[in-house]
This record gives sequence, C-alpha cells and structure tokens, in this order.
Amino acid sequence: MKAKGSSGSVSGKHRGTGNFGKTGNSGRTGNTGSSGKIGNSVAKAAPAWMADLPVQIGQQYEAEIIGISHDGEGVGRVNGFTLFVAGALPGERALVRVEHLKKQYGYAALMEVLEVSPDRVVPDCGIYEECGGCQLQHLSYEAQLRVKRQQVVDNLQRIGKLQVVGEPRIGHLDAGASDEGIIVHPTLGMTDPWRYRNKAQVPFGEEQGGLIGGFYAQGSHRIINMDECLIQHESNDEVVARVKEIGARLGIRAYNEERNDGLLRHVVVKVGFRTGEIMVVLVTNGVEIPRVAEWVAGIRAALPGVKSICHNINVKQTNVIFGDETRVLWGSEVIYDYIGDVKFAISARSFYQVNPVQTEVLYGKALEYAALTGGETVVDAYCGIGTISLFLAQKAGQVYGVEIVEEAITDARKNAELNGMTNVHFEAGPAEVVLPEWTRQGVRPDVIVVDPPRKGCDPALLATILELQPRRVVYVSCSASTLARDLRVLVDGGYGVAEVTPVDMFPHTVHVECCSLLVRKD
Repeated sequence: MKAKGSSGSVSGKHRGTGNFGKTGNSGRTGNTGSSGKIGNSVAKAAPAWMADLPVQIGQQYEAEIIGISHDGEGVGRVNGFTLFVAGALPGERALVRVEHLKKQYGYAALMEVLEVSPDRVVPDCGIYEECGGCQLQHLSYEAQLRVKRQQVVDNLQRIGKLQVVGEPRIGHLDAGASDEGIIVHPTLGMTDPWRYRNKAQVPFGEEQGGLIGGFYAQGSHRIINMDECLIQHESNDEVVARVKEIGARLGIRAYNEERNDGLLRHVVVKVGFRTGEIMVVLVTNGVEIPRVAEWVAGIRAALPGVKSICHNINVKQTNVIFGDETRVLWGSEVIYDYIGDVKFAISARSFYQVNPVQTEVLYGKALEYAALTGGETVVDAYCGIGTISLFLAQKAGQVYGVEIVEEAITDARKNAELNGMTNVHFEAGPAEVVLPEWTRQGVRPDVIVVDPPRKGCDPALLATILELQPRRVVYVSCSASTLARDLRVLVDGGYGVAEVTPVDMFPHTVHVECCSLLVRKD
C-alpha cells in the first residue's frame, strides 16, 4: 500500500470520497437545522440549545483531527467542539461540513483534506468507499497497530481509572500491579494483514433482476455486490462467485427483508487454513430448496475442495443469520482445522475464531500469562467449543471448561476426544453457577481464564472469581471498554494488572483483541 500525498496543502481538490477513505456521516440521520427538507416533509425547527454551539449544521469549518473513534471516524476539534468525521485521520487538517449535532459533540462530512497525514494510504479495495466491512484501509498498517494500542490505553485510563506506564496521569488513577502502572505492549500485528478471514457470511439480494452477494454498505442494509474481499481467504471469494452463477442459472430468488419473500438469505463459507477443507452453508427463507440436486452438483463440480454442503433454514423476520435447523445436503457434518497442534471440528453453527494465524498468537500469549508448569488446575469460563481449554490442556494438570451454550459443550467434548486429551472436563451452564459447584467438589483453580463476549463478564462471575481467589486471572477480551470496566472490579477486589497485550485479530477494521494478566496481591 502506498501513501497518498504528504503533509501540506492538497492540490487537485480532493473532495468528497476520492482517495481519502470513507466520508459522509456513516449512515446517520438526524436534525438538519431549521431549514431544508427530510424526504417530503419539512424539518422541525432546531432546538434552542443548538444556537449556542460554536458550530452550526450545514456550515463548513476547518477542523484539526486529533484521534480516531472506536467506530473508525476521525475525531476533530472546531473551536473546542468535538466533531466525528468519517475518513479523516489524526494529524490532518480538514474542511468539514456539519451534518448532525448533539449537545456535546456532532458529526461532519469530510469535504477536503487540507493537510494530509503521512500515515494516509490509498485503499487497495475497489469498493472500500461503499462497503461497511473495513474502516481503516486508508490508514497505513503500522499506524493501525499504534491506533489500536492507544484505544486500549485510553479505555484503561478513562473507563478503568488505571494508570498505564508512560502515559500522562489523568485524575486519580490506580497504578494496577505496581506504582509505575500497567504495561501495555505494542499491538501484535500480522506479517501479511490480508486474506486472513476463514469465514464469510455473505448476504444475498437482487439488483436489476440479477442475483447479487456482498456486504452491507456502511450504516445500512443495502448490499454492495462483491467480486472479491481482500480480507477474506481466496476460497471464500471463489465460493461466493460460483454460488451466484449457479443460483442465477437455476432461477433462485434472493430474500427480500422488506417484503419477507424470496429464498436465498446468506451464503456462509468456512475454510480450514491448514487442511484446505471448505464448508458451504446455504441459508434460506424456506424449508425446501428448488432443484437442490443441481445446486449440490454445481457446487461440487465448480469447487472440488468442498467437503461439506449444508442447508440452514431461517424463516423468521430477523437480522440473525442462522435459523435453528441445519441439514447436511452432501458430505461431512464438519470440517477440520488446527490451532497450533490442536485439531478442531468445525460445524455449520459452531463458533471458531475467524483469523487462525492471529488466534495462535493470542492463545500463545494466554498460555504465557497462565505460566503453567504441568500441575496447575485451570478453569476456562466462556470456553465455547474448547479452543482455549484444549490449547491450555497441553501444559496444565487439569482444565475445567464451562459454557452456557450446550451445543458448544458437546462440540468441546468431541474436540477433546479428537485430540486424545483426557485432562479436560466440560460442563454446560452459567459460569457463576458451575464454578461454585466445582468448588464444593474440591476444585481449586490456580488460574482462571475468561474470554467473554463483547458485553464483558457477568458481574456474578467477577464476584465468583474474587471469592475463589485464583493466583492468576488471564482475561482475553474483544472489547477494550468492557475489559477496562471488568479490570476495575478485579483490581478493587485485590488483583493487580501486570500487563496487557493487544492483538490485531482483524486488520483494517477498528476491532482489537487483548490478553491481560492479573496477579493476586498477597
């Protein structure tokens, strides 16, 4: 990827979208001021408080861009007022037009970049301007890694009130594990940050009577037709292209969510990076697929690497991709892949990390933080299909995994058997209920590992951890904000945060994963 321009005034009137990344208001709508129209109706008069703001809707201003938000928008300042500007980058000076205002902040469209960041690059993707899948392709990869670390630092300090080593002290912050504060390491990135996703979930629609499949435009459910996605494994692109061709040839209609009719909703593709095995899942708004034998034959003929073709039925009016029933149309019920030396069976609906290269990096860091010597008892809360549990079981004495989803526990047990691991035990149920029961049975964890969903740990689980007092807690997180909130609770309960390592699981997006080590203060 090559840098576009250098700092200084940009000639050639690079306005609107151009080569300067995503612009506009990310699909936001709202108060447009006291004049103008929204659709066919006259907009309401602006509220009185808006007149006192230093910026006004519809007006253009020069903004200094000082950061990037958690949504990937540039954070701009105009007369001390904060404006979020999609497409703008830190260090830039930009001409922006205010589109929507709140009392404390607003949103503006990027009109022209006046001073260009040296970190700005030309996106490699041809549909980046329209697609909502990536947010940071216009930022160099090295800068992305810095931004993601800073995102973690900001959350730890502002939400967790935890001091980070090397950062200015903000208010009354706790130091974490030591007087100096928490060590936040540089983000662990990829050598090649492209083609890393092993799973594609592609919505299908119709355009001018033809079948299209791609990703939603930013802030909408309008499908942007896609021939290739540079963060997907090449096999995912090939499968989607072939399914389009076969579906069009067989006269298959796509699902229309507004009318709640049509058949094909999504095509889900899963690829085993190490094994090369491919699973294709057709998600339909109907129990039967017309000419299903021709579907299967066409997919098999076009894609010899396919090992499994499944049919998922979803007749509900919902944004949820999968329905409750999945059938195997041809081949195996699962495909296989590896994380390190551990083999996993992957079914149509099972959760499996989408970036296997970085998953090994992330789990390797979790194993390092657990500091296992071979005799420890480890509890893995939120264990899913057993990915972290089995990774840790290679070094632990005994691992106990708990997960509220019963189907995941069934898969976890199968994966343990697949790898011949007998030092693992899985149980379904809420972790805050199961862990105390294990304690009554004599289980005393030396290490507890948590890898919760984006909403973070259940407060009852945090209370249980504090009651059990393991020597170490390893917290794997996909949300820096809920991580900071939960670390605050654990620190207040007697733990110190020794260090945090951000891991870039999703290059070119705003998402960042973290692995954190907490040590009990004795």
